[in-house]
Amino acid sequence: MATGLVLYGYWRSSAAYRVRIALNLKGLSYETQPVHLLRDGGEQHAAAYSALNPQQLIPCLLDGDRVITQSLAIMEYLDEMHPELETALLPVDARGRAQVRALAMTVTCDIHPLGNLRVLNRLESQFGADEEQRAEWSRHWIATGFKAMEAMLVDSAATGRYCHGETPSMADACLVPQYYNALRWKVPLDDYPTLRRIYQACNELEAFQHAAPEAQPDAPKS
Repeated sequence: MATGLVLYGYWRSSAAYRVRIALNLKGLSYETQPVHLLRDGGEQHAAAYSALNPQQLIPCLLDGDRVITQSLAIMEYLDEMHPELETALLPVDARGRAQVRALAMTVTCDIHPLGNLRVLNRLESQFGADEEQRAEWSRHWIATGFKAMEAMLVDSAATGRYCHGETPSMADACLVPQYYNALRWKVPLDDYPTLRRIYQACNELEAFQHAAPEAQPDAPKS
């Protein structure tokens, strides 16, 4: 399906990762435009990209002449612009949408911002935090958020093979990249069996496999 969508992102960015998942779940083709977060002080700070996204963050989605930023806003935009497509990222009922949004926002509002590159860099520059201290900071906030998510999922009768029912949603698109980060940061994960089960179920799907960091064109070649 030719849509003219262009996604600005970085192979290992969890925010871009979740949007790639959403695009794949919706069956939307898109062009990838890499923005290297480390090269030359970070290409997200370059004038050309700042003109697109004044926040100087990724991801950023172009849909024709429309510029959409913030991963949750992008995912809801895709769902609302393409309701005809089979996969819906949000449930049809209000309670279901609230549950999926709450799970997604636990990642995007409570966990991810505290481990963002600019936060870790600030910990180093302002407080002298070394690499292990920054890693422990990230592990702490991932574990705190995962404890809450595990409880939310266990407590909900709507939890199925995925975060909400038997089809993946926006919540799964947020969980999987954060779980990937947890593995990267070596967070102990035995206390989150529901998250692990859902993560594994998601990664059996091509939409998630094709969105994985190592599958991206800008990923380092081994």
